[in-house]
Amino acid sequence: MPDIFSLIKNWWKQTLLLLLLSLVTTGVIVYTKRPEYLSVATAVPASTYTSDKARLFNSNIEQLYTALGTPDDLDLVVGTGKLDTVYLAVTAQFNLQDHYKTGEKGEAAIGKAASLLKKNSSVTKSEYGELKVRVWDTDKNLAPQLANAVMNQLQFMHQGLRNAGNEATLGSLITGRKRLQQQMDSVPADATAAMMTRLAGYDKLIDEYQLIVDNRAPALVVVENARTSDWPDRPKRVQWMLATAVLALLFSLLLAALLEKRKSAIG
Repeated sequence: MPDIFSLIKNWWKQTLLLLLLSLVTTGVIVYTKRPEYLSVATAVPASTYTSDKARLFNSNIEQLYTALGTPDDLDLVVGTGKLDTVYLAVTAQFNLQDHYKTGEKGEAAIGKAASLLKKNSSVTKSEYGELKVRVWDTDKNLAPQLANAVMNQLQFMHQGLRNAGNEATLGSLITGRKRLQQQMDSVPADATAAMMTRLAGYDKLIDEYQLIVDNRAPALVVVENARTSDWPDRPKRVQWMLATAVLALLFSLLLAALLEKRKSAIG
């Protein structure tokens, strides 16, 4: 293996030329790319018991319920953050097809814009058990609006999922009460009192479940809305230039070593 100082001495011109070409190419790419600003919205999981009927109406065990959930509750939210549905809804809300200037028209334009938003977004769970919604955009004022909109869309979807069971139960109770009301016309008079007691029980349950459904317990508790950033987050130009310089130098030295070895073998 040739000595590194000998390589530099014999191949310094070629090494310098390769280094300069690499830096110029990388510089053209990173310095012509529009800067993108990062905005981050942060939330923690709400307790799954917030949509539990017992939490509101059973005073004996109410103190057992916590207001916040566990970090594991965020796994499903992070998975939802990978669905196109979230970004299609936000795209339609902000007409992002105009912002991204997509060449397509109609539904194709919306789909393309949603794909670009998804590419420029990140929904993750932090090491501290927080949900982080990150959005990068060339418009520093639009970036926080998009991050908050994605967070709100995740909230809306998981609110619906958590309350779906209560809504189904409420619908079944209302149907059962109507059926029982209809049966009262054909029962003997001595059974009417029992039927009225059952109807009262239905009414009580319907009122309780209606309150829960109307309350729409949140799935997430937003602890920090996204804010405008005054400094671009990417591209990280200095880091890219330094990385390019190091890689170009290593590659040029490796290439010089191979050429030097081949030259020695031929000689």
